[in-house]
Amino acid sequence: MPPHFELKRSGNWTEIMLQNELVNQGNWLFRWRSYLPFIILPLAATAFSNSLWLNEAFGNSVEEGWDFACYGFALCGLLLRILTVGYVPAGSSGRNTKRQSAETLNTTGMYSVARHPLYFANFVVFIAFVLLFKSLLLTLFMATAYFLYYERIMMAEEKFLEGKYGDAYREWAAITPAFFPRLTGIESPKLAFSWRSTLVREHHTLLLITIAFATFEMLEALILKKQTFTAWLLDEPIWPALVVLTAIIYLVVLVLRKRTLLLKEAGR
Repeated sequence: MPPHFELKRSGNWTEIMLQNELVNQGNWLFRWRSYLPFIILPLAATAFSNSLWLNEAFGNSVEEGWDFACYGFALCGLLLRILTVGYVPAGSSGRNTKRQSAETLNTTGMYSVARHPLYFANFVVFIAFVLLFKSLLLTLFMATAYFLYYERIMMAEEKFLEGKYGDAYREWAAITPAFFPRLTGIESPKLAFSWRSTLVREHHTLLLITIAFATFEMLEALILKKQTFTAWLLDEPIWPALVVLTAIIYLVVLVLRKRTLLLKEAGR
């Protein structure tokens, strides 16, 4: 056998082994992806201690404007999630953590402009929260960590989808960006938008985003500004109010989901 063929075969085998290792890592990380924020707590704590520099340099109104802009940016990420899950059938785009699952291959709507639109939406929410710390270095580090972490998860998911759907998956993947959505060429979803499905799937996302932002604002006031809890409530009542509002929405959806059939929808 010619030497160059041996080298080529060896190179292909090494590449396959590396891909399999990354896929295995991705499957493991997929199960524990919800705990990524806890890994970065030490770095976040360091940045948190210096997060008042914007207030000290430009005043409290500028800092508050920045914080609300970050919250609005996080809600944009939530909107991307809504535009994704609101058009998909049951058994897809779920929050399963134990194993890969996909009852159908989604290729329209947001999935026609990105293969992993939910991970992109989550990235927007994640970075929006990181920006609260007002640290360029932390933001760059967290963005890099997110990509390294989710790159492996995406590889594992794509390996699973390729094995299940074969050529249909490969043809779609060949023309669709993996992570960053393209701005043109969106294909109309096959299903109509389902507000019921959206409420069931995303009501807790809104609550979690709001609690995370409000908790940051409270800790900043109590720890860094040395305010009392009562003083913070009086100084920034909008954050507690947002928590109460989103908690009410969460509880209403939860009750409707558990006690009525209003949010039930066949195939969604």
